[in-house]
Amino acid sequence: MRTRLSITLEPGLGLDPPPVVELQNWFDRPYDNAVATARTCYSSKVIYPEDVSKSEKARELRDRIAGSTYQAGHHTTIQHPTFQFVLRRVSRQLIWSFLHQHPFYNSEQVSQRYVKVKEGNYTVPPLPSAEARAVFDDAARAQMAAYERLIELLRPTVEREYFQVFPARRRRAERWAGAVEKRLYEAARYVLPVATHAHLYHTVSGLTLHRYRRLVDLYDCPAEQRAVVGAMARLVEQVDPDFWKHADDPLPLEETLEHALFTRFHGAQGDAGTTRAFVAEFDARLDGRRSRLLDWKVNGEASLAQSVRTVLGLPRERLPDDEALRLVLDPAAHRALAGGALNLSTHLKLTRALHHPHFTFAKKLSHTADSQDQRHRMTPGARPILAAHVLLDDEPDVVLPEAIVRTPAAHEAFLEAARDTLAAMRRLRDLGATPEAWQYLLPNAAAVRFEESGDLLNFHHKWSLRLCFLAQEEIWRASREEVLQVREVHPTIGALIGPPCWTRRRAGVTPYCPEGDRYCGVPVWSQDVAEHNRLI
Repeated sequence: MRTRLSITLEPGLGLDPPPVVELQNWFDRPYDNAVATARTCYSSKVIYPEDVSKSEKARELRDRIAGSTYQAGHHTTIQHPTFQFVLRRVSRQLIWSFLHQHPFYNSEQVSQRYVKVKEGNYTVPPLPSAEARAVFDDAARAQMAAYERLIELLRPTVEREYFQVFPARRRRAERWAGAVEKRLYEAARYVLPVATHAHLYHTVSGLTLHRYRRLVDLYDCPAEQRAVVGAMARLVEQVDPDFWKHADDPLPLEETLEHALFTRFHGAQGDAGTTRAFVAEFDARLDGRRSRLLDWKVNGEASLAQSVRTVLGLPRERLPDDEALRLVLDPAAHRALAGGALNLSTHLKLTRALHHPHFTFAKKLSHTADSQDQRHRMTPGARPILAAHVLLDDEPDVVLPEAIVRTPAAHEAFLEAARDTLAAMRRLRDLGATPEAWQYLLPNAAAVRFEESGDLLNFHHKWSLRLCFLAQEEIWRASREEVLQVREVHPTIGALIGPPCWTRRRAGVTPYCPEGDRYCGVPVWSQDVAEHNRLI
């Protein structure tokens, strides 16, 4: 039985407490495996890892092939070896900015929606002085105290709403206390700092690890990235000392275009006037929405209908546009959309036609909601350098859940805590802390502005999941806005998108709700998306 490999980083790196990185599972002989796959492409037989290192001559050939394929950019060979890590005491900022900012990973991480955050569980970044450390600790502890306070201030609102949805459960309220608590955690977490700890499984290919190693110095949190990725690399080196033989050195931040342009337009510490103008311009485009449709293929419905006909080998006279759209999108005709446990849309010939319609949205979400939104990796977004968006000298720039907005005492308590946090961040700036460091105090509610694009196949999957009333409330609201706007430009497509229970009812699959005892309590399957409404 394998023993997991672990590294606890030294406090001297400037991160306190230091993260813990474990290698839980890995390919044996990953370097040899990669070269064996390369050689197989040009061999009359399959080449195995043991073949490429069986003699000195074989090893010389192995290293020559590994070096040449790496330098030529033929990197599919190092996608085969896979590594599963366990990461502990890493910040939410690291996960949002680096680990989940691309499509080539798999993660399962602790949820702040369902697990209460314990006091003191946060990362302190490198700071210039003991005074700055004291300011940071005081601010983080205050944010965690505000979290506890918000839980209690929100309790009457959340309990009232929950038992309005489930009136029969009021008679045994203690049995449902856990369900209420989770909804309180979901709303109260908006005041927590992005420095708050998470633990997770994180699985990546050897190619992604090479890219991590090359890019550790990029915005927004290079110190933590260097520490965590450096530990990952050292653990893999323990498994196979040859794995990094041809790897590139880290790319210095100063050599990136992002750094050059940020410095040119914002200066080292940011330009408040430029940021203020950008924020005003971006929010004006949103016109009061969380997500606004900016661009789409004007012939989306026609191209989708034609691609359905192409798959089936039919002329237009045999399958008109409206009927083609219904066949591929209406669960009553296409029962595979009701899906069962697996999403098969990418694999089915007909649903691959959904790749052709395309949409682009401008979006404004909280940091915590965007951390969930970015998990939909096939609807990618151009997310910001945070230092280019944050205004330390203005009012808090945040996005809040309705439960806080509609509870005056909680709303005021949140704003008071957020203003205190901004004051602490300004103090850190004045004490010489870098933007990387003071950003760790940003609350989960901090606004993140970006553009997001994708095709109908992947938006359809996302919207179907996120229109469920159990979805995170802010993502649910953005998804509802998006579907209603799609209806305006592609009415046939938009009318055939709904939550999982609507899809199952349309397909004749029972029970309509697939969530079992997690049922939201609202018969959403009988409502139009335009009628959907929720508080928690």
